Amino acid sequence: MRRLLSAASILALSLSCNAALAQSPARDPGVAAIDAERMNQAVRILASDEFEGRGPVSAGEEKTVEWLADQFRAAGAEGGGPDGSFFQTAQLSRTRQDGPATITASAGGRTLNFERGPDVLVSSDRPTDHITVADAPIVFVGYGATAPERQWNDFKDVDVRGKVIVVLVNDPDFQAPDGDPVAGKFDGQAMTFYGRWTYKFQEAGRRGAAGVLVVHETAGAGYPWSVLQNSSAAPKFDIVRANPDAERAPFQGWIQRAKAEELFRAAGLDFAALKNAARRADFRPVELPGATMSVDFGQIADRVQTRNVLARIPGAQHPDETVMYGAHWDGYGVGTPDASGDKIYNAAVDNATGVAALLELAHAFAAGPRPKRSIVFAAWSGEEAGLLGSTYYAANPVWPLEKTVANINVDSLLPGTEVDPNVVVIGKGKNQLDAVLERHASATGRTLIADPAPQAGAFYRSDHFPLAIQGVPALFPAAGFTGASAASRDYVENRYHQPSDEWGETWRMDAAAADVALIYAVGRDLADSDAWPEWNADAEFAGARAASAAERR
Repeated sequence: MRRLLSAASILALSLSCNAALAQSPARDPGVAAIDAERMNQAVRILASDEFEGRGPVSAGEEKTVEWLADQFRAAGAEGGGPDGSFFQTAQLSRTRQDGPATITASAGGRTLNFERGPDVLVSSDRPTDHITVADAPIVFVGYGATAPERQWNDFKDVDVRGKVIVVLVNDPDFQAPDGDPVAGKFDGQAMTFYGRWTYKFQEAGRRGAAGVLVVHETAGAGYPWSVLQNSSAAPKFDIVRANPDAERAPFQGWIQRAKAEELFRAAGLDFAALKNAARRADFRPVELPGATMSVDFGQIADRVQTRNVLARIPGAQHPDETVMYGAHWDGYGVGTPDASGDKIYNAAVDNATGVAALLELAHAFAAGPRPKRSIVFAAWSGEEAGLLGSTYYAANPVWPLEKTVANINVDSLLPGTEVDPNVVVIGKGKNQLDAVLERHASATGRTLIADPAPQAGAFYRSDHFPLAIQGVPALFPAAGFTGASAASRDYVENRYHQPSDEWGETWRMDAAAADVALIYAVGRDLADSDAWPEWNADAEFAGARAASAAERR
């Protein structure tokens, strides 16, 4: 665990930031003076044990959001939230484990007992203190996707109300053999939204299922079982819903593939054969013969609030038009201890680095000439719990989404001194922002490359996504969890979502500062132009953006 920082040390950094701002010389507005050491010190503070892993709705949240507001203010930005505040309050439903869970299945005359944690993970978004599902039939529904625009419906005419559905991770094109006639309906190896666990949980709720279990496979999920298990004891959050029982299944969760195979085998079925069959559009759900599942667990349910931190530099000519930068401030807080006993998930790379980048961007824009359009810096809450802060903002925007020019997402920058000549773009090819980024990258000798692990669905796992659904063009240059370099592969394998994601004394942020300077140039370009970048015609969000075109004329 990182050593605690005193209030005096935090104040000293704040004062040094103010001094640096006061001494900033005049410069070309298209070139950012990004201070790598100031970024590094911001990460050091945010990732210290004093911030308790920055869990939403915790003492760590209060320290985090108040500190960020102070830092944005010191950088020269004003409040970007309602009524000029630095905060937007989001209303959340919270559930927490309360005691053990009993999870059993009956199949082929056998009773199978599953242990919560090593075998199965279950939780509930319903605001109730006890979940009981007794002897519910079990149905395998393939990938659980209903995608009429892709001529795909895994459920067909099968009614799954009151049943436990088992679904595969990712979507039907994942790991498709070469020449397979199905390949391409779901964008090849690039995961679509239908491959995300969030979608599968939502679809189960919409269809009235008694529960949903996603079969975990590391390749398809993009992370090992340990990532899920280590965060399973942390509170679960959802935005407050008018009718949660109609939108959320009683329970949801994950099952290890080996345990799913055992269950299917007990019911006389071949899991591997069914998985292969599920890759075809004519697949029909398969009820496990005579198999039922029972789940019983207690939880503590209440309603809580969390805060997004919003800062703004008003545009000089078009203040009603917004270029947005976003990064999530939250981590997993205090959770399951690792082998050394460390239980604070300091979340240094993911995503103290992104928030430190927002602070540097605020300094850079405040130090230069006022941009024509407004700049908003959004430090989101609840990303790790399901993009909750950004989802709340998308439903309750402070600045109109139809006049938000672009949303530039910053999630997980790696420490180091050598600038990678490749710039990974998550979702490359989806909109016209790529061209703006490419122009500025090539000017510094760098090249854009697509996500090297599109099967992980990173485009649908970060905070630009809820706004993209509403049509806002998104740009997500990334480094930390892409696997594009040896450093990122090492990070994903050894520290991603672990207590070991900590700041270190040897950290340098020179390479990350170069990345921040690049996205500053993109944002400055957009803010000083009259252009409205669009989604490409084949992007799934083009229709939503086109619907608000009249607002931008």
